[in-house]
Amino acid sequence: MRIRVARLAFAILVAVSLQAALGAQPQKKQPPTSTPLGCGDLVGFQVLLDRQGFSPGQIDGLPGANFSHALAAMLSARGLPAGSPPNCDTWRALTAGGSDPAITTYTVTSDDMKGPFEKRIPPRLEAQAALATLGYRSAEEELAERFHVSPALLRRLNRGVAMLAGRTIRVPGVTPFDNDITPPFDPAGTGATILVSRDDSSLRVVRADGSILFYAPVTTGSVHDPLPTGRYKVLGLRWRPAFHYNPTLFWDARDGDEKATIKPGPNNPVGVVWIALSLENYGLHGTPEPGRVGHGESHGCVRMTNWDAARVAALVKPGTPVEFR
Repeated sequence: MRIRVARLAFAILVAVSLQAALGAQPQKKQPPTSTPLGCGDLVGFQVLLDRQGFSPGQIDGLPGANFSHALAAMLSARGLPAGSPPNCDTWRALTAGGSDPAITTYTVTSDDMKGPFEKRIPPRLEAQAALATLGYRSAEEELAERFHVSPALLRRLNRGVAMLAGRTIRVPGVTPFDNDITPPFDPAGTGATILVSRDDSSLRVVRADGSILFYAPVTTGSVHDPLPTGRYKVLGLRWRPAFHYNPTLFWDARDGDEKATIKPGPNNPVGVVWIALSLENYGLHGTPEPGRVGHGESHGCVRMTNWDAARVAALVKPGTPVEFR
């Protein structure tokens, strides 16, 4: 009996030692979700810029024109040297008042998963008119838009985690966007002016003293439909509008295309909001393709991500001056 007990004790000791040894092995490092910098990383910079009203557009953790222009706008607004890179000095400027972590957590709900989703949205506008709604294509797309993030980065932040109700996922720590909620007017927009620049594909909401209230990247037109420079004003806005397709207004319309009405939804051609201007057929609006803002082309209107368009909608009212430069 003593021999058996001794053997059992020895076996347990070996097992514990082996487990400890295995636990001491270096863990396989996960690839970074963003380019690390001296302070923070590109995701962190993009989140902090978004929080402070200098939108980089879709948060993707990548360098690019939208990010560099948003950073430049912040530097100018803070009186910091133009052209400063995303380093520790600029990081401290963004976190001077204290800052919550750039990445936070969110628990997926059953409402997030129930849809209804439009799995396939045809590219032709006439075909889109047959859909009952222009809703999200998936829960992933809905959650990505809610947290201003590209679906690709959302997946990288949550490797191995399924998007299911009850699961906790990692998301950018920004103010969540909800396309079902009409934003009320923000008194901070009283007396503001909208400035749209085609040179850096940007929109600025500027206070009476010239300071920036809000900045966002935009798509401002194309070779066929260049931005019509001039001074206009806001006539009104419609939340979750239907889109009335008129092929005579589109240079790339196909022969035989007919007028059509496309139902509301975040994947509507003008997104979740239409801000009408005193310039016929032109407006400020959202988009179903946030990843192309600042990179693609429009038919002359000013296109923003849906969450940025919602911010602008809250800062304007009938009579707000708009200048296209």
